[in-house]
Amino acid sequence: MESLHAPWRIEYILAPKPRLETSIFTSIAQSSDDEGNYVVARARTCYALLNRYPYNGGHLMAVPYKEVVGMDGLTDEELLDLWKLVRRCTNALSAVMKPDGFNVGINLGKVAGAGIVEHLHVHIVPRWNGDTNFMPVIANTGVVPDALKAIAAKLRAELGK
Repeated sequence: MESLHAPWRIEYILAPKPRLETSIFTSIAQSSDDEGNYVVARARTCYALLNRYPYNGGHLMAVPYKEVVGMDGLTDEELLDLWKLVRRCTNALSAVMKPDGFNVGINLGKVAGAGIVEHLHVHIVPRWNGDTNFMPVIANTGVVPDALKAIAAKLRAELGK
């Protein structure tokens, strides 16, 4: 059997998970290192970044600057801005990566699969015909065909238009 390596995953798996005063998303929102944090777009009340540990290549997340657990914590304006950014991201991913479809969604609560429960975020996952194969089912392994830095640069350029 051949082995595939995803060395960026082990960093996350082995890293200590400290309890922070603010969420990682708040820290990234306040940082000026967009390239290092894979931030691809910033809007007035929210921003978008590549998932550092993606389910699929191009897996983006749209995140409000305000740290809230659920949608009720956002004003109508903030909620509208968030969904407009989701739309911009799906359009940019369509132009750059040519997916056949998308999974777009929110995991509210740990039981629903939220990895960062304290800060609402929307997942935008591009999908291609045939991208679900034996790898995740039998080998518990995902294959991401492009480097995060390369995808981030392409998406920044597209979102900057």
